[in-house]
Amino acid sequence: MEDTVETKDRIYEQLARVGKAISSPKRLELLDLLRQGPRSVEVLACESGLSVANASRHLQVLRQAQLVEVEKQGKQVIYSVGDQKVCEFFQTMCSLAEARLADFERLMRKVAENDPYLEEVDRSLLMQRAREGSITVLDVRPAQEYAAGHIPGAVSVPLNELEERIQEISPENKIVAYCRGPYCLLASRAVELLRSKGFEAVRIRDGVHEWKMHGLQLER
Repeated sequence: MEDTVETKDRIYEQLARVGKAISSPKRLELLDLLRQGPRSVEVLACESGLSVANASRHLQVLRQAQLVEVEKQGKQVIYSVGDQKVCEFFQTMCSLAEARLADFERLMRKVAENDPYLEEVDRSLLMQRAREGSITVLDVRPAQEYAAGHIPGAVSVPLNELEERIQEISPENKIVAYCRGPYCLLASRAVELLRSKGFEAVRIRDGVHEWKMHGLQLER
């Protein structure tokens, strides 16, 4: 019986490794970034506002819990999520937080209230209108994330290139911008820039993972 109790305790200890790994807000942010595609430590540090040393320490904790993998490419160390189950776990955790945490729900409601250009859309209708050419679906994530998978019919213009490439976007169409998902600010910033230039532009909450979660296909 003692062996059974000890085994049970060790099982929960293993589960706690995952809980410990995701107990840091910054580690969650790093994991969310890696869901979009592999990245070097330097890129992750820049995008998360961490020093390279701090980013490396957080990534080591995630690696010890087998949530991320690492690969050497020349002099660079490239991190990626362990597998699709890690992405699904992250998405489930977000859904649970939205459903059960009142503070989280209030924060998300505040984001929506402070963003007049956030629009709820029917996904099937969005694809239909994109195919018809009556709207332009704009992916403002970095180009490598777009290449890894994007909403069908979306055009890639990364946010950091948007102002210099704005002439590539038709002013006759309504622009529907998206980025990495509900907690990403890239699409909001893109919409602000587009509207300041006279475009009709809105953003949607969905990123590619929300799209996949609803059983919809991505393009590559």
